[in-house]
Amino acid sequence: MRLEGKVAVITGAGSGMGRAMANLFSAEGAKIVAAEWHPDSLAEVVAEVQAAGGEIVGVQGDVSKDDDCGRIIDAAIASFGRLDVLCNNAGIMDAFAGIANLPDDMLARVMGVNLYGPIYLTRLAVPIMIEQGGGSIVNTASVAGIHGGAAGAAYTMSKHAVVGLTKSTAWMYTQQGVRCNAIAAGAVQTNIMKSVDPSRIDPAGAARGQLAASIIPGQLKAQDIADLALFLASDESKMINGAIIPADAGWTAA
Repeated sequence: MRLEGKVAVITGAGSGMGRAMANLFSAEGAKIVAAEWHPDSLAEVVAEVQAAGGEIVGVQGDVSKDDDCGRIIDAAIASFGRLDVLCNNAGIMDAFAGIANLPDDMLARVMGVNLYGPIYLTRLAVPIMIEQGGGSIVNTASVAGIHGGAAGAAYTMSKHAVVGLTKSTAWMYTQQGVRCNAIAAGAVQTNIMKSVDPSRIDPAGAARGQLAASIIPGQLKAQDIADLALFLASDESKMINGAIIPADAGWTAA
């Protein structure tokens, strides 16, 4: 029970990597606050965790909104009295547009979910963790946070910024016991492409993306990312702080 007695907030918990994290963390003893935009998938993960005997609270909300992020963190304190782990996992894809073709609405939406959500939640979580004596923040970044060919401009910029947020948070608060690390996920079998309107995909950008995708060594499963997140959330990784850890089957080794 590697997370026994800990309370974990997980965003994007209704599907993919977030859902795998919620189930795994609960099995390892954590009490879960599952945050998700889609009410149906939120209900499903809550039912799964409860059926396995876990404690979980679901919060429907949009992490791009500061008020919704406040409700997510408030739910952890109101329900369980503390906050030990924050997994900033919610994310959406762009439509592979390069900067010259990037629409304002797409820029705002991708940055809102992928960057401002982690900013809002981390800003709220850090003071709580400091008061408790520590905590662990795990950000889901991407190979797009360390390379330029994995997505369009909006997604790539958002994940580069998450890397910066991770390193700044780790450096600023390490002496107060707060750790912050990021997983640079590669090609993972999730439903993230459902967040993209096919009619808006930029053909030139998609063609460039296919070039990068052609050297992917292999796809990971959501469970692979959840396993790494569990390690980073647990005390086993207590000396790891500010790390950006690739989980990409060697894609970025090229």
